[in-house]
Amino acid sequence: MSTLHVLSHSPFGDDRLNSCLRVIGSADALLLCGDAAYALQPGTAPFAALQACARKRYVLAEDAQARAIEIPDWAETIDYPAFVALSIHHDKVNSWL
Repeated sequence: MSTLHVLSHSPFGDDRLNSCLRVIGSADALLLCGDAAYALQPGTAPFAALQACARKRYVLAEDAQARAIEIPDWAETIDYPAFVALSIHHDKVNSWL
């Protein structure tokens, strides 16, 4: 079974990203949306943690663009239709509220 983990909160306000990275499974994927896109700022601890994560990492293009964040080559930008497709592809969706 695979899970799509969806993070939408800034990684600088709490520990959700680190908690997610501790439990993410080998078949799972991670989607950053909203303020979670700030985790892709180079030189930060969240960026390093995500870079070290060997799971599929996605970010909503609209949210990265709104925050003027460049997407590293190890993360994939997706749009809302692709978000829906990911949700269907995985057995479960876990939103880290």
